[in-house]
Amino acid sequence: MPIVAPSLLSANYLNLEADCKMLNESEADWYHLDVMDGRFVPNITFGPMVIDFLRKASNKVFDVHLMIEEPEKYTEAFKKAGADNLTVHIEACTHLHRNIQQIKSLGMKAGVAVNPHTPVSLLKDIIADIDLVCLMSVNPGFGGQSFIPQTLVKIRELRNMIDEKGLNVDIEIDGGVTLENAKSIVDAGATVLVAGNTVFRAPNPTEMISLLKKI
Repeated sequence: MPIVAPSLLSANYLNLEADCKMLNESEADWYHLDVMDGRFVPNITFGPMVIDFLRKASNKVFDVHLMIEEPEKYTEAFKKAGADNLTVHIEACTHLHRNIQQIKSLGMKAGVAVNPHTPVSLLKDIIADIDLVCLMSVNPGFGGQSFIPQTLVKIRELRNMIDEKGLNVDIEIDGGVTLENAKSIVDAGATVLVAGNTVFRAPNPTEMISLLKKI
């Protein structure tokens, strides 16, 4: 049974309180929170202040995905705002091991995100130090994109790497996850499904979350 992490990138920002209530009462495991800076990706979303407000509305795991440059400058701020997991992009970190140490020293679980063009083999020297790999199955920056099929090959490769080392590292898939492709994603070895439009644009978001949990 996968972890389901609805992405608030697709939530109704005029009525976030209602969406939080829905998630809290649903089978959703995590809140997935996409932070974009307009530099690393061509979009700007929100920062620690919004996450701090959301934290007051939920006790669920806050899975914060930093699509930003120089994430080390803001790590402590996101911890204070309420992040449980903090994921940084391998492409944005010159000193990735140092970034991971910083995140873990603050008591958060550390994740590394990988863009569609980046090979997962680059994780082999860091995989034992992290808790989560976020495989981008779309180009980061915008919601509502279609799943890139090559991601399934990367999931299998990453699953083999993790299993061969006997590690407990979650594989999170972010982008284009639907009820139609979720089974193939989980069968390939993923453990966390990030779903934005699939959940928040569904006629019954709570039911959609339940269906994804049953994959």
